[in-house]
Amino acid sequence: MKYPSTIKSVKAAIRGISFTFIHEKNFKIEIISAFLVIIFLIITKAEVWRWLASIIMIIVILTAELANTALERIVDMLKPQKHPYAKVVKDIAAGMVLISVIGVGVAGVIVLEPLLYRIFSI
Repeated sequence: MKYPSTIKSVKAAIRGISFTFIHEKNFKIEIISAFLVIIFLIITKAEVWRWLASIIMIIVILTAELANTALERIVDMLKPQKHPYAKVVKDIAAGMVLISVIGVGVAGVIVLEPLLYRIFSI
């Protein structure tokens, strides 16, 4: 069995991320939000642990959105006609993203709130 080269694998991954960025509005919003968090971390000169926590949270959200997009496309391919389970699978995938966003939102407030307080209490 021949395995794809690392370069081919990376190119395929970039194509998948690009597809999601082009076709999924929420992914664009999440990318913009990630950049805003990174800018905030730079401006506030955040501690390394806050950077680490924030990067992990960004990865969780973007990964969940990529998985959601992949599942939606698989369902569309396998069941182009209306089917009640197709909707259920898509709803479950959307629920995965929602849980991730809520969890990361709560964790983000805990991690970043002291920095906000520092900025606005000057």
